[in-house]
Amino acid sequence: MAEDRALRVRALLDSVRAEGRTALTAPEGKLIADAYGIAVPGEELATDVDEAVAYAARFGGPVVMKIVSPDILHKTDAGGVIVGVEGATDVRAAFCRIVENARAYAPDARIAGVQVQELLPKGQEVIVGAVTDPTFGKIVAFGLGGVLVEVLKDVTFRLAPVDTDEALSMLDSIRSAEILRGVRGQEGVDRWAVAEQIRRVSQLVADFPDIAEVDLNPVIATADGAVAADIRVILSTEKRKERRRYSREEILASMRRLMQPRSVAVIGASNESGKIGNSVMRNLVDGGFAGEIHPVNPRADDILGRKAYKSVTDVPGEVDVAVFAIPAKFVASALEEVGRKRIPNAVLIPSGFAETGEHELQDEIVAIAERHGIRLLGPNIYGYYSTWQDLCATFCTPYDVKGGVALTSQSGGIGMAILGFARTTKTGVSAIVGLGNKSDLDEDDLLTWFGEDPHTECIAMHLEDLKDGRAFVEAARETVPKKPVVVLKAGRTAAGAKAAGSHTGALAGDDAVYDDILKQAGVIRAPGLNDMLEYARALPVLPTPRGDNVVIITGAGGSGVLLSDAVTDSGLSLMEIPADLDAAFREFIPPFGAAGNPVDITGGEPPSTYEATIRLGLEDPRIHALVLGYWHTIVTPPMVFAELTARVVAEFRERGIAKPVVASLAGDVEVEEACQYLFERGVVAYPYTTEKPVAVLGAKYQWARAAGLLGGGS
Repeated sequence: MAEDRALRVRALLDSVRAEGRTALTAPEGKLIADAYGIAVPGEELATDVDEAVAYAARFGGPVVMKIVSPDILHKTDAGGVIVGVEGATDVRAAFCRIVENARAYAPDARIAGVQVQELLPKGQEVIVGAVTDPTFGKIVAFGLGGVLVEVLKDVTFRLAPVDTDEALSMLDSIRSAEILRGVRGQEGVDRWAVAEQIRRVSQLVADFPDIAEVDLNPVIATADGAVAADIRVILSTEKRKERRRYSREEILASMRRLMQPRSVAVIGASNESGKIGNSVMRNLVDGGFAGEIHPVNPRADDILGRKAYKSVTDVPGEVDVAVFAIPAKFVASALEEVGRKRIPNAVLIPSGFAETGEHELQDEIVAIAERHGIRLLGPNIYGYYSTWQDLCATFCTPYDVKGGVALTSQSGGIGMAILGFARTTKTGVSAIVGLGNKSDLDEDDLLTWFGEDPHTECIAMHLEDLKDGRAFVEAARETVPKKPVVVLKAGRTAAGAKAAGSHTGALAGDDAVYDDILKQAGVIRAPGLNDMLEYARALPVLPTPRGDNVVIITGAGGSGVLLSDAVTDSGLSLMEIPADLDAAFREFIPPFGAAGNPVDITGGEPPSTYEATIRLGLEDPRIHALVLGYWHTIVTPPMVFAELTARVVAEFRERGIAKPVVASLAGDVEVEEACQYLFERGVVAYPYTTEKPVAVLGAKYQWARAAGLLGGGS
């Protein structure tokens, strides 16, 4: 059945192509809809007035009449659609008017006739469509339809194809999801029928890559089903260039030698202070790299006390990585020598390639690398750090605080911010990697490696684009169940889809697609640079929550209100405190305090009140996460609060009770030291902000859900 369907659609698409067309007519669209089980109303193509009258009579009620022309894509703009036509006289008049309007709109248009279509009952108009995204390939879209789609742009996207569960999730992902469930006495729509329309369209475009866009707009959704009033299909005009793919095993093998090298050659090593080749050599030597370091410079015999080689081909033994610190114009010839030496990785620090318009030069080095089986990192990067190997292959300052955070950036400037943040906050990192122009190695290669790297607990990536969105999603889906992936996607306000032939295409703006598909992959999207860095630092510190119940304990009513707002804004759930738990909290709170949630212990309470309420929050299994709001007082100074909180949290973790605890500290400058103390002991704490600790907790919850680790709790 599926094979027969594919043959029928293939034959139809080939015949359209043979006529030099890219847009299918409505009757051709119906043939495809029928082949894929996409529900459409009954319809017939009338080539003259008498046929139109006969077909309308057969449908036995009001009909919709539409122009059918391969040269008129937007029928309404041409005056080519009339709705609610009934009776022979009106059908005749409508037929003539539609044809006249079409000829006036496009005098040279070929007119095949007028489509006579059953008039669908009133219902909720939605749009189902698919487009070809330059980053992610085939994506399917769903949202409110009709005229609202262009005004509200309430649309959500997924990679195609989707299964039924994913299609159903799209119905809940739009802002107007409640409308579909029924509001103000109106019945909700048949969700399964709508989801089936989404699933079938997604399968169609996955099966036929040469279909560029599909539009079902509107789909009339009622309690009894979902039927597409109009289907538009557009074929692609250019063939998508396939990127060279590597298997998971190939990626891991080359990345292992890049990140855990035994031997490094520095091409362009120098004794002259201020040269990049000198900085790279010094960082490798001074950083304590235990492997072999081979300077390559045809005009030196000795660099930093190590024998220099005229060519990398003269270096004895195997070399895992060649770091380039020479001008761009010399890279190609040196890369040929790296290939002859069979070195698997080249780290290209020099600029002067595609980023400056030198695309041919970059294409040349990519071709050389592919010919020799070399993986390229860069060009136009600051290098990379692999801290657990004591490897600092960069011209930047060394960094040696080993830890579980892997950080990558496409931009050198952002790379410097990452380095400074890590140093200031004493964040332990497993790696910092510059990607630059991404001529070869990119985020999906790094994700594949860091997903398996036992030293890496969290991955944070700044990116401006993705070369292959599907490969990234595939790598993210492999990685997210094991560890969080945080992404800062630059270019939020970039122009969306260019001139598109469908409503769906016009709605598929770059950022909207990135946002939905990163979520689909389980990736945490950071709103800004500092957020990305803070998420990366904090997520490994926080235990994984086991349920949704969040409780706020605060010493100040004002901070309790702000923390409540932040909890809601972060998509978290404030626990409804049951009567027995409320009574238990009240035992520790003064009469003018307030139980409920937030639990307001008031500002004048001694350390014992903070301790008792925190203990209760950790002890009760119905509570899954704590948000603490501290207010600086003489009665409970900042460090006293920090020490007691850290002690209680540590005690419960020793007992096997590990819940995420975040804290907001308000007060004089002493709260900064208290926050650092707490952070180092597993409590994510920030001074002068109620939003940041809760945002971090929200990110932890987002990952736990994506990884399937969020239990139901009690």
